[in-house]
Amino acid sequence: MTDRDLFPSSTHPPLPPTSEDEQFSRLRLLRSRRVGVTTYKRLLTEHGTAQNALAALPEVARAAGVKGYEICPEAVVQAELNAARKAGARLIMQGTAAYPDALDEISDAPPFLWAVGDPELLRRPMISLVGARNASSLGLRMATALARDLGQAGYTIVSGLARGIDTAAHRASLGSGTIAVLAGGVDVIYPQENTELAGDIATAGLRLSEQPIGMKPVARHFPARNRIISGLSRATIVVEAAAKSGSLITARDALDQGRDVLAVPGNPFDARAAGCNQLIREGATLVRSAQDVTEALSPIGRQSEEDVTPFSPAPAPESTSKPRDTPLRRVAALHQQILDRLSPSPIAEDQLIRDLAVGTSDAAPVLLELELDGRISRQSGGLLVREK
Repeated sequence: MTDRDLFPSSTHPPLPPTSEDEQFSRLRLLRSRRVGVTTYKRLLTEHGTAQNALAALPEVARAAGVKGYEICPEAVVQAELNAARKAGARLIMQGTAAYPDALDEISDAPPFLWAVGDPELLRRPMISLVGARNASSLGLRMATALARDLGQAGYTIVSGLARGIDTAAHRASLGSGTIAVLAGGVDVIYPQENTELAGDIATAGLRLSEQPIGMKPVARHFPARNRIISGLSRATIVVEAAAKSGSLITARDALDQGRDVLAVPGNPFDARAAGCNQLIREGATLVRSAQDVTEALSPIGRQSEEDVTPFSPAPAPESTSKPRDTPLRRVAALHQQILDRLSPSPIAEDQLIRDLAVGTSDAAPVLLELELDGRISRQSGGLLVREK
């Protein structure tokens, strides 16, 4: 049973916490067994407070067929808070002023973030820069130049502290502002070779994680981490990525979140460039330098037409202020349409395709990609269910 089995999704975010006791109870609710982001938000919407939701949770689980359910003990949450103090981490909760606005916009925004470093970086415009762990020398040079120049242009650089491109991006943007989103606890550095870099980021930048303090990362944490990287950012840039890689998952997340995707082209004989070349072929903006990035995005500080004074420059051309209709965006739109149609209740694949009014040849590769990403699963008889 997943969190979606307990409750359907809700589009209504919970109200901000009003007391320390409520904040403690919210963290306890999220840390309870089988409670994910979807269930957490639905329980708060249904019951009003975390205390009420915690009281109702055992009966909810029992109705869903889970026997002997117990909510997260208070001592577990208190131990996490104590460990956070020792690690110098602060808790940033959704619904509070410190929570980043861009991340708050995505449907599966994490209810809590642990932060070590300077949280003011979350108030600045951000661009994520991701790519291959086994990056080439040219790829590392490109990531370094992009991170350095975009940092000087006023952007905070967001990445995942992985080997290769991530490491180069963080190092090059330490002086201008960098955010590392970790797959495990904010105090658990992976890979260990980046321990010194992680310490530098805590001093001059910011480390973030939605996982409990002390949590060691496992495979399923990395795709979840990727949605935060893209969710924080106005755009995601991919520098070297294989055809099937975590960087492409981040790019797909960005598209699903309505963000821009840009990619650096590479040698077609280099497997590390296959993913980037594929993204460009499907409509991602080609990047040769930081100038290509800044030209593709609206200027920093322009949020809406109401923000433009009579003495401001003319609005950017439509091609830079409105996303282009590209094959990449059409695939992303089909991704979202499929996920919107599916639920924990099985539906026949052929029925789904008829409901979407698309061809089987268009739907099949998207369904396969969603299945490989763990977003949907197949059951016997050609039935599909949504997993995330």
